[in-house]
Amino acid sequence: MNTSSVMDFTFKGLTDNTQLNIPLFIIFLHIYFTTVIGNVGLISLNIMDTHLHKPMYLFLSNLSFVDLTYSSSVTPKMLRDFLSTTKTISFLGCAIQMYVFGSFATVECLLLGIMAYDRYVAICIPLMYQVHMSSILCLRMLVATYCGGFLNSLVHTVFVFRLNFCTTNIIDHFFCDIPPLLKLSCSDVSMNLAVLIILGGLVTAGSIILIFVSYTNIILAILRIRSTQGRYKAFNTCASHMTVVSLLYGTVLFMYFRPSTSYALQQDRVASVFYSIVIPMLNPLIYSLRNSEVKEALGRIF
Repeated sequence: MNTSSVMDFTFKGLTDNTQLNIPLFIIFLHIYFTTVIGNVGLISLNIMDTHLHKPMYLFLSNLSFVDLTYSSSVTPKMLRDFLSTTKTISFLGCAIQMYVFGSFATVECLLLGIMAYDRYVAICIPLMYQVHMSSILCLRMLVATYCGGFLNSLVHTVFVFRLNFCTTNIIDHFFCDIPPLLKLSCSDVSMNLAVLIILGGLVTAGSIILIFVSYTNIILAILRIRSTQGRYKAFNTCASHMTVVSLLYGTVLFMYFRPSTSYALQQDRVASVFYSIVIPMLNPLIYSLRNSEVKEALGRIF
């Protein structure tokens, strides 16, 4: 059982300069508004247009839902804190925020791996696509990613909130994330760091290996295509996914897979803003602007 004397936490926020609160509020309000419109729009488009009722766009709709959910677990509270003198969150509220954010962030990592496999099947073995990516199999893969994400986050949340927080309740961050809470604890966090590395390593390594193997085979298949137009078309179907993978995994690896002694919370706040707030806004824009089928579907709807 947790024996912490802390009943709530106070966020230090993005900056100590109160004069920046209003400009930052306006900027992040616009980012969150774009995130909601972009992701809800992409989900709605995939539902309304029957031409997009394919496994690729089923995964893309879930990616939009995941982006919207984990961004919403952080951004509204941060926006409120910009306009408040007390940036507090209850002990239970902090645990819920960490769990929801961690769950859907993990689901996104796993989902990107499945999307890479989908592109591999579509490009390398197109004649077997309906067999390898049947509706039942796609649903099973989606259920597995959500279960994996929820279970992974539950383990981390339980381990973190069994710690003692007895010195201060000020979190040097703008939401309840694992590294700043471990810094805040007065307990031995070696077990937490081990769990973070082991489970995080399994999730990221599994996804990265699947992505790497899929794209290695995709690149080899593209190089065997004789026509330049055919190569371009094949590469273009993967470009959006490759961009999203690079953005997400770059910041996640920077955030969570460093020695605890090298954590610089100011740098971590910037990285956290990028992967928790900016990337969920960019994903629907990247897929919309670079995907010809999505642009054609937009044309049919409007």
